[in-house]
Amino acid sequence: MRVALFLTCVNDMLFPETGKAVVRLLERLGCEVDFPPDQTCCGQMHFNTGYRDDARPMAKGFVSAVGGYEAVVVPSGSCAAMVREWYPSLGVTPPGGVFELSEFIVDVLGVTDVGAYFPHTVTYHPTCHSLRSLKVGSRPLDLLSQVRGLTLVPLGGAEECCGFGGTFSLKNPSVSAAMCSDKVRSVLDTEAEVLCAADNSCLMHIGGALSRQRTGVRVMHLAEILASTEAER
Repeated sequence: MRVALFLTCVNDMLFPETGKAVVRLLERLGCEVDFPPDQTCCGQMHFNTGYRDDARPMAKGFVSAVGGYEAVVVPSGSCAAMVREWYPSLGVTPPGGVFELSEFIVDVLGVTDVGAYFPHTVTYHPTCHSLRSLKVGSRPLDLLSQVRGLTLVPLGGAEECCGFGGTFSLKNPSVSAAMCSDKVRSVLDTEAEVLCAADNSCLMHIGGALSRQRTGVRVMHLAEILASTEAER
């Protein structure tokens, strides 16, 4: 299956290892992965901040860049939700077959055991867009539960927002920090070594607090855990 990887701005600029992990993972599962060079921003930040006229050409650019592929895989629930849910309000028809990573693996490829090996204790934070907009449900947990060596522990208050919310954290820093503090407390209560999520924006927010407090808890995108194999260790 030939798929396009839409990496997203945050991953491209700050977390390129996530994109590499997605490619390794999907190729291992038999996909041919392309990185359309014309991809830029999906326009979510502009759209959410009220600059919809500026978001529209970005949306059109996205559609043009990924046209012709059987599927478009996005390692971000927030960007996938932007394309699928909000492009129509801009007068832009989203391309068919845009999937968040866990949706694509479980629903399209029909796989839950991706052959991963990760001998650590992990807890999972379901990000707001993946949970409420895309409704990915248990798909990420189903994938993590099949990873060899991984011990999955539940996160208390998992469905509560971490407080990032893109520009929300800039406009409401005190509220955002308080929400993040609650999330960090829940993470530490699990005694997990690694906090996993499917959006690096949320992991950046929570991970910053975990790092500043010197907790020793790492944050990792779902793709990086699923791409890990015993041969690499």
